[in-house]
Amino acid sequence: MDWGMENRLSQVVQPDGHCYFLPIDHGYFQGPTRCLEKPGETIEPLLPYCDALFVTRGVLRAAVNPVQSKPIILRVSGGTSVVGEDLANEEITTSIEEILRLNVAAVGVSVFVGSRYERQTLMNLAELVNACEDYGIPVMAVTAVGKELVKRDARYLALACRIAAELGARIVKTYWCDDGFDKVVNGCPVPVVMAGGPKCETEREVLEFVHDGMQKGAIGINLGRNVWQSKHPVPMARALHAIIHAKAGVAEAYELYQETMQGE
Repeated sequence: MDWGMENRLSQVVQPDGHCYFLPIDHGYFQGPTRCLEKPGETIEPLLPYCDALFVTRGVLRAAVNPVQSKPIILRVSGGTSVVGEDLANEEITTSIEEILRLNVAAVGVSVFVGSRYERQTLMNLAELVNACEDYGIPVMAVTAVGKELVKRDARYLALACRIAAELGARIVKTYWCDDGFDKVVNGCPVPVVMAGGPKCETEREVLEFVHDGMQKGAIGINLGRNVWQSKHPVPMARALHAIIHAKAGVAEAYELYQETMQGE
């Protein structure tokens, strides 16, 4: 691995081998998502607990302070919306020159395996890897499922993750599943981080699936809505940080959540 690639990866994955990415890229297809109407205000109290931000270039420029910023993973795919025909119909939105200009640590692109646009989005990934490898920029593949949440089973996720890794992704972001997540991780030759997906019913439910996924081999999380849409975002972020970086169990992390919540 060349110096630039290793240096950028070390910015987003911490010395313990784990990572906590905070995504605030939802507006690129959802518009002004609840609690992200003013993303700069939303993320400010959460920054001490995350290792990197996953964000579009527009919000990066408008809402993220460039001075002493957290490392940036730049969302570079898009072109669809929740009111459009198919969320999978994405293309690359950002040039390699812009990626370099913004001095980001990594980039992220969605792939929609099994969709009508499977080949298009997989080629988006391949072409992005081709461009970014020349400059030592790691690519994170996001194994998106669009509106088809029924696809979140181990067999499908393992297929999507392995294909993304085979095409050159340095990190793969995918969903946790309760029917063999260890097989998903073990079948992927590059590190796996867990997505949050739709907001969970309770905070403890979030802590439980994150802890389970870490025990089964994930290196970290890329959780947004289950943090900044929580009634108590900072306690939630702190509890998740404890699981990711302090090896806290569910009970310990939930106790920390409650303690922090009472101190707000």
